[in-house]
Amino acid sequence: MAKIRKPASIESGISEVLRILTDQEILDTIGKGSSYLRKCSDPDLPQQIDHNDSLKLDIACIKKNKAPPLLNSHEYTISLNADNFEFKDNYQDLDDLLVKFSILHGKLVEVVKKAQSPVSDKGSKISPIEKKNIFDSIKLVEDKILKLKFSIDK
Repeated sequence: MAKIRKPASIESGISEVLRILTDQEILDTIGKGSSYLRKCSDPDLPQQIDHNDSLKLDIACIKKNKAPPLLNSHEYTISLNADNFEFKDNYQDLDDLLVKFSILHGKLVEVVKKAQSPVSDKGSKISPIEKKNIFDSIKLVEDKILKLKFSIDK
């Protein structure tokens, strides 16, 4: 009989990996068989997946155009503990958060468009400095999304 796993738990994420990847893809990705992952997905066993293996499996899922199930499990677990986090500012005002998010999104679009401009450093190709600026902008948007999730959850 199939065991019930908590929604969005690591065990549930591993089960999703088992649905997305074939046995051969799992073996090629982490050098271990799917039976290893089944053990790791059993909530009643102490077996735990190695962090590097979970990264490799998520990347393999992304290559198949699927969302990374283990990353999603980590994000969910962190959000469950949001009550234990303290922020410097009060992020309860959702309207204020949405305005700030919109501003950051606009800046991200601007940075990407500027990097793709024919008159930029490498023309339509994105230079390493431009990539860094884009990733910095993405990080700011991700941070705002996290604060938005926490505010909605509270």
